[in-house]
Amino acid sequence: MTIFLRPADPADAPALAAALARNRAHMRPWEPRRPDAYYTAEEQRARLTAPGSRTWLAFHGEDVVGCATLSGIALGPFRSAFLGYWVDAAHTGRGLATRLVGEVCRAAREDLGLHRIEAGTVLDNTASQRALAKSGFERIGTAPRYLHIDGAWRDHHLYQRILHDDPPPEA
Repeated sequence: MTIFLRPADPADAPALAAALARNRAHMRPWEPRRPDAYYTAEEQRARLTAPGSRTWLAFHGEDVVGCATLSGIALGPFRSAFLGYWVDAAHTGRGLATRLVGEVCRAAREDLGLHRIEAGTVLDNTASQRALAKSGFERIGTAPRYLHIDGAWRDHHLYQRILHDDPPPEA
């Protein structure tokens, strides 16, 4: 069975919640600590319909096996967003993160008209750093105590990808 990617729909909330619950321990070193409510379909539906963000999902059959989200989407002269993503424990090491990131970058440029995407990784998340590098991101610095991850403020390497240098559309 092949893996396919597509924009998320609110109807995907139960499958997304199940995938997040299934991968809770796997993602713990890379994620903030989450309340139990985060792993429910209701919470995921709210996240999927939140303004200022867009989510893409990877499916293996009916199961969600990866997710990428652009958040903090800013238009106007900035035309930028923040990227977060994860891959199911059973599907790591197969290039799925790189595929997800690539699809999000394509959609960010072609569908949203974004100029730039930023992403960050904890210092020892080398798999994520490789996926970003393969997807054309460049490291732009290191931010001390950037995000509260797995119970502590963690330093992060910051990356960006410039999607194009076209001027923003006229307002």
